[in-house]
Formats: sequence, C-alpha cells, structure tokens
Amino acid sequence: MLDLSIDALPGRYDRQERITWWNQDRLRRASVLVVGAGALVNEVLKNLALLGVGQIHVIDCDTVERSNLARCVLFRDADNGLPKAEVAARATKALNGDVDVVASVGNVMHLGLGSLVPYDLVICGLDSREARLWVNQACRKLAKTWIDGAIEGLRGLVRVFPPFGACYECTLGEADRRILANRRSCSLLTPEEMEAGKVPTTATTASVVAGVEVQEAIKILCGREDLVALNNRALVITGETLETYIVSYTEDESCLAHDTYDSLGVCVYDDNETLADLVLRAEGGTERRHAVAELEDDIVRSAVCNECGYVDAKPRRVALLGAGDALCPECRLPLRFELGRAFTLAEAASLVLSEDVLPNQGVVTVRSDASRHHYVASRGTV
Repeated sequence: MLDLSIDALPGRYDRQERITWWNQDRLRRASVLVVGAGALVNEVLKNLALLGVGQIHVIDCDTVERSNLARCVLFRDADNGLPKAEVAARATKALNGDVDVVASVGNVMHLGLGSLVPYDLVICGLDSREARLWVNQACRKLAKTWIDGAIEGLRGLVRVFPPFGACYECTLGEADRRILANRRSCSLLTPEEMEAGKVPTTATTASVVAGVEVQEAIKILCGREDLVALNNRALVITGETLETYIVSYTEDESCLAHDTYDSLGVCVYDDNETLADLVLRAEGGTERRHAVAELEDDIVRSAVCNECGYVDAKPRRVALLGAGDALCPECRLPLRFELGRAFTLAEAASLVLSEDVLPNQGVVTVRSDASRHHYVASRGTV
C-alpha cells in the first residue's frame, strides 16, 4: 500500500541534501552576520533562508524608499519609511520558519569588535569603502572569512577574503587611498558625497551576484573550504556582454590590516569606570607603569576652531560623528580634530567609559614591553 503520510514525503531540504558533500546539520547550526539590507542583501537573505542557514543577523542603518521596491524582493509598498533591517528580517523569517533572523538598526562601524565573535561568516552588500575597511580589519583580527559583493548597473563583483593572503585593503589603489585619506582628514562625508554613493542597479544583477556570494558561503559553512573558488580572488561579471573573468589578488606583506588577535579575554565594566580601571582589572590588578591601552576606534581628543578659538574637549569615537560635527558651532568654520586611540595609564585614568568612547563588546588592547593582551569589554555590573 502506498504510504501518503507526511513522514514519507521528501524533506524540505531534500534536493540540496542530494549533493554529496552537503551538510544540512552544519547549516542549521551556522550563524552568519549580513551587513547591509539593500538590493544585494535582499537576495542574500532570501537565499540563506531558503537554504536553511540557522541563525542570521542583518544590520543596516537605512530606511526603505520607494526606489527600493523595484530592486528588493523583501520590501513592499507598506514598508516605505521603515528600517530596512527590520523589514528584511521579518520577511526573511516568513520564508522559512526554521531560521532565526535578528535585525539591528545601525552602522556596522559602530559595533564593538567583540560583537563579531559568535559568527561563522560575514557576508556584505555595501556601497562604502569605509565600511568595507572596517569589516575587513575586524574579520582579519578575529580570523574570520568575509564575502564581499558589489553591483553597478549590469555589472557585478564577488570576492572572498579568508583570514590569510590578500585582504580587501591589499586591493586598494592609490586613487582609493587618496579618497579615504581625504575623508578621514575630517572623518565625515558631506551630504553631496553620500548622495553620490547611490549607484544604478537592477534586481537581476543583484540576484546574480548574491547567488554567487551565498554559493561560496555555503561551501564554507558546510566545511568544504577546499571547494571555495574565490579565496583572495574576485569574479567580475559584465552583464552587457555576459562575459566573466577572475582576478587574483596579490598579498601586500606590509599591509597594516594583517593583524590577527591570538586570543581574547573578557572584562566586564561599568559606565562610571575609566579605561584605566578596566585595564587594571583585566591585567589582574597588576599595575604596569608603562602599559598603553589601545582602542579599536579613533577617538576625538579635542576639536578646535582656529578662527574663533572654540574648543571641545569631550572625547568621542570618530565613527559616531555626523556631518554637522565637522563645523564650529560658534562660527560654522571647519574644526581641527586631534585624534588618537592609544592612551597611557595616566591618560586612561581620566577617560570615562561610555558608549561615546567604547561600544559594548569593544576590544581593548593592553601593550606592555613586548607583550600585548586583548580584552572584549562587556558593559554590565562590576
């Protein structure tokens, strides 16, 4: 007699599990951070959900606009004005109840480095060099692979950066570095520059590029890194002619981004404490007179107006500054910033830890003599 029960029918993932090296259990247990929530990431999230990747965390700081609707499979008319990350997470979860999808509304560069520790992989759909640099350096330090995708018109790019060999920073040319240096000199983007970042894209290009991104990701999550085709390489897709080619990147042995943290300790701290308090607790209470505490983010030590003499000595992370913070509040002329991220213990004793200075799960490096130790600073009750 023919068995027509549910248990006798092929499972949800039956067709993909027929691939000989497929490991659905590893996918179910995998945790992926997805950065961005535009057209490209809409397709990435759709694919991850359909494939049954268990834990997905999407972060984006933008809101849904009408122009997104022609390119983003997860957005609807009623979503206009809502946070992209939240809308995308809700729609992704609706595709597959097996997956857990979490949304964060914010800028990935505002995260503490320790926030990336739980993830097996990072997948990006970004239009910002600065954000790519941040992800690249964070993943390198934590020995994590990240996958980068980009689209413009009918053209696309996919590349995989493992924690060895050439990294994203190695791929930058002199023109890229000049642009970054100019932006970092004031640490801000003008509204005109942000508007210029909106490039022409199509849903079809996003679909193709995201498909390749996730296909490479699945190999890694299934433990088949030997099958990854784009480690330290880029697949370039020219949609007009359907031509594709692969570019291999050369490692810059002097690249400053090639720094991997051997181990990470954990130190709990309270908002009212100083950086010196955290260092002394993390180091077991042993005072190291020549120790230096180094943060992951540049800190504005002071902002000075050379024209009217205005001075703002409130320390804060550069990543948190907005366009208006570049101008003097008194005379509206550009401010001159003094930046730094390394502090002696004497300096650290006056640096009160707040979200403006150190994000939750931020990493503090303590250097003393020839040694260094890294600590994930977790905000809580001491």
